[in-house]
Amino acid sequence: MHVVKITVTLALLLVSCATASSLAAEAHVAVAANFSGPMERITPLFEKASGHKLIIAYGTVGKFYAQIKNGAPFELLVSADDATPIRLEKDGLAISESRFTYAFGKLVLWSARPGVVDDKGEVLKRGNFKRLAIANPKMAVYGAAAMEVIKKLGAAEQLQARFVFGENISQAYQFVATGNAEIGFVALSQIYKDGVYAAGSHWLIPATLYPQIKQDVVLLTRGKDNPAAKAFLAFLKGPEARKVIRAYGYEL
Repeated sequence: MHVVKITVTLALLLVSCATASSLAAEAHVAVAANFSGPMERITPLFEKASGHKLIIAYGTVGKFYAQIKNGAPFELLVSADDATPIRLEKDGLAISESRFTYAFGKLVLWSARPGVVDDKGEVLKRGNFKRLAIANPKMAVYGAAAMEVIKKLGAAEQLQARFVFGENISQAYQFVATGNAEIGFVALSQIYKDGVYAAGSHWLIPATLYPQIKQDVVLLTRGKDNPAAKAFLAFLKGPEARKVIRAYGYEL
């Protein structure tokens, strides 16, 4: 009797595990480089809660757009803007009803050294530095925002010879962090976490100096039937993900 009960229980357990395994899926996700910090914290939370797996690539939205147009196997785009997801919708490559704003980004002028950047950005006018790091404004949303700041300050011509362009905001950050550029425009999320700024000096740039950085996520047509992709969209709206996003200085 006991042997039969144990055997039946074990069989049910194995069936249950097999069913759970068969329901698990994986999704390929293209993520804007500025969101890498939060994404690295959100991903394990999502995978633990859902049983699904995410395969993530970080980069610029400009490159992702071109890759998706050329058939790259992404199923979700976590963008640094809202314009790129809308373009993909118009191209028939994204599901319009799935799109929503998951965060509003902020731009910062930062130096890895204390006392270099003042809290009003006067360092840009003084020009006592050799290199200014910026993400490629043609491909990266934060790079385009940085150029708008420079233009509004009337410093474009003065600073042009000092620009060091990173492929994306992560590379711009690396230029400053390693000292290859004394100062640079980076995303707030790269130097701020859980209420603490990274070492060095910074200027949190007023929102009036650059266009609003409205960051949208969208389900791509390739992922329309993928349960992992759909589950992640829902998770990104939930309290666990939103808590992490706020911790990196984004507005919701």
